[in-house]
Amino acid sequence: MKALIIGGSGFLGAELIRQTRAAGHTTAATYATKAGDGSQAEWYPLDLREGGRLDAVMAEVRPDLVINTASRKADWAATAEGPIRVALAAATYGSRLVHVSSDAVFSGTRVHYDETFLPDPVTPYGAAKAAAETGVLAVYPKAAVARTSLIIGHGRSVHERVVHEIAAGTRDGALFTDDIRCPVHVTDLAAALVELASCEAAGIHHLAGSDAVSRHELGILIARRDGLDASRLPEGLRAHSTLPGALDVRLDSRATQQNLRTTLRGARQFLQRTGATAQFVGA
Repeated sequence: MKALIIGGSGFLGAELIRQTRAAGHTTAATYATKAGDGSQAEWYPLDLREGGRLDAVMAEVRPDLVINTASRKADWAATAEGPIRVALAAATYGSRLVHVSSDAVFSGTRVHYDETFLPDPVTPYGAAKAAAETGVLAVYPKAAVARTSLIIGHGRSVHERVVHEIAAGTRDGALFTDDIRCPVHVTDLAAALVELASCEAAGIHHLAGSDAVSRHELGILIARRDGLDASRLPEGLRAHSTLPGALDVRLDSRATQQNLRTTLRGARQFLQRTGATAQFVGA
């Protein structure tokens, strides 16, 4: 089978390339500004705001499956409209499609959200992601939409870098104790996405970790894993800041997890300190 990873040069995209190749798929990937490792995938420049370019890539690659990880924050044309173009193209070529969405589609009013809850975003980014979900499933009902949360890795995610910078004193700021999410490890998320792409599951799926933790607790867990001084991570309340967005959003992934071989571990499990984590300090 041939896989196309849209947004392959990103953090999640790179892991998806690794796993699709490990699964025996011939892999192509797109990038917005800089291609990744040429030995791992065939690379194609792509701006999702340009429908003609997407058509050209699909015509050349003719993928059996497409996983779309790309977004550009609150840029409506890229984040909301771009995925709909991908869905139309996937439907045209008969490609299996998994579109990656976000817990930002929820306001946090209900706190706990399973796949049956309708989006109620409170930020422009959340609104764009919610519009993309609706559009993708409207034009291609066989597609799968996978909502996820904070993505963590082996020291290389943006969230981990922030913790390292604050602990090192090279970045100001506090980690909020009232900002709660269900972080997921990038390897678990990528494996679950590849599973969804390889089966006939359609509609909405939640792929988040099993633990709900605050940004501050997440920071403490990262610091302890990486041998940092956790006392250097100041606490704060997002409710007292001017930052927009939901406070407490907990994706309930149990319904999706029942149909997956991949276990979506919680942060308290995948951030346990082991002898092998020292190599990631300062990453």
